[in-house]
This record gives sequence, C-alpha cells and structure tokens, in this order.
Amino acid sequence: MSDPYPTPLTPDPVLYPFTPKRLGRMSYLDEGAGEPVVMVHGNPTWSFYFRNLVLALRGEYRCIAPDHIGCGLSDKPTAAEYDFGLKSRIDDLETLLDSLGVNSNITLVVQDWGGMIGMGYAARHPGRIKRIVATNTGCTRLPKAKGFPWSLWLGRNTRLGAWLILKRNLFVKSAAKRCVTRKPLPADVKAMYLKPYDTPAHRLAVLKFVQTIPLKPTDAGYDIVVGVEESAAKFAGVPMLLLWGMKDFVFDKHFLAEWQRLFPHAETKTWPDCGHYLLEDTGDEVIPQIAAFLKRT
Repeated sequence: MSDPYPTPLTPDPVLYPFTPKRLGRMSYLDEGAGEPVVMVHGNPTWSFYFRNLVLALRGEYRCIAPDHIGCGLSDKPTAAEYDFGLKSRIDDLETLLDSLGVNSNITLVVQDWGGMIGMGYAARHPGRIKRIVATNTGCTRLPKAKGFPWSLWLGRNTRLGAWLILKRNLFVKSAAKRCVTRKPLPADVKAMYLKPYDTPAHRLAVLKFVQTIPLKPTDAGYDIVVGVEESAAKFAGVPMLLLWGMKDFVFDKHFLAEWQRLFPHAETKTWPDCGHYLLEDTGDEVIPQIAAFLKRT
C-alpha cells in the first residue's frame, strides 16, 4: 500500500502560510487570482521552495505550485504503485492543470527537474504558454561540454548510492548544504526542506529522480527530452527569463548555454556567487526580477 504520512505533515505556518489543496495523491498550492503562474519544483525540494514567490505574486496572479508525487505534502507511494518516470511527472502536471481549467496564458516558473517536466508539458501544449521563467534547470540532453557529476552517477548507478540516499538521506541533506553558496540556510528553513523526507520510504522519489535521468537513447524519457529540444522553435515568440546561480555544480554554465542556444531571444540574469537554490541565496533580488518581467510582458 502507499505510504503517505500517517498523520498530515504540518509545515511551519510562519514559513509556509498556505492551505494546500489535494488532487488524488498530489498536494498543491492554488493561491490568488488572475493569470496563472505555474511553479514546478525539482529534486529534492517541494512547493516550499517557491513560498516567497507565491507570497509576492498572489495579489495579482493565480499561483499554482504542485508537490510532485512522493515529494513535499503529496503521498509517498511505492515503486509498485507509481512509475516515478518523466512521462508520469508530465502527465501529473497536465492532469492537475486540466482539472483546474488552467489552459491558457500560463507562465511557467521552473527549477531543477521542473525544467524538463514543465517544458515537457509546454511541448505538448505550446499554445497555452505565455511566458517562461527558468532557473538552474535543464530542458536538453546532458550538454557535451558537461560531465555527469559523480555524486549523481553514484546515486543513479550503484547500490551504495541508493543506500546512501534512502537510508542516510544523503541527497536531501547534501542539497540543503551545497545548493546555497551565498549564505547557509537558516535552521528552520533547512528543517522544512528535510521534513518531508524523514524515513527511507519517504525518500523513494528522491532516489527515483536520480535513477531516471535520461542519458542515452535506451533510457525511458530520452525521447521526451529530444522532443522538448525539437519543440524549441514553437517558443520563439514566448518571452523567456533565465535566472542563474553560477555556482551550481550540476545546472551550471553549460546548461545555461543550452537554454540560450535553443532560445536566443531569452533575457538572462546571472549571480556569480549564488548556487542551485537561487531563491534561497538571493530571493530578495530574484523575485523582483520575476515580478518586473511579468509586468512588462
């Protein structure tokens, strides 16, 4: 049977002052009214990553931020109950937005795995997308100039790596430390990133995100990645903002260059001293950039 929290996870109401909603196994935020801004998180975060962006935008926009299945406040099914692959993630996002009647003028805000999930959805429905904001993420195959990080290789391909992720929570703990570079996460914020992943059963999605990275044509989801790359021309007229922490050890300058290659019209803003969790390192600078971008486009 699936293993959601035996009692609902209660986030810190000061840090996460929202009332999440549910669609089946999925928890999501739906705050405010107006044009939809859909925020798609990556691994190993959850909608908590976008909390301050939601607070800043919900007065003028409808902010929708799902927790992927197995992440955050969503249920934690077993591998027998849920596929955990890229296609399933895109299907989940599509199902949620269709159920909410969100099918036009969508602004996508994507981070980490959210880039491929969000752009996978966009490739299916290019006419629904009004703007795209991407931060430290990917929407292509691994750049030729980029080696596959050893820490991801360990988790993706070895039993030791899987054990460290599931039993020792190494991936989540390491991310909370290494993904900020300008300033450490405050203790209460760090606790909120770790809280959904308190047992090995609750860390399965974290492992599966690593194990399902499509690297070669025989990997599940590789065809989806290629399809996203081939859809790039459909977004030539879609305003795009690229916001990058340049000390990201995974989604680094090579991934940024791929976004710029596919979308040469995109605006770019970089922070040389910030890392993967850009909204944590410098949210006070990033969020006004996003708000201004929405207004002028």
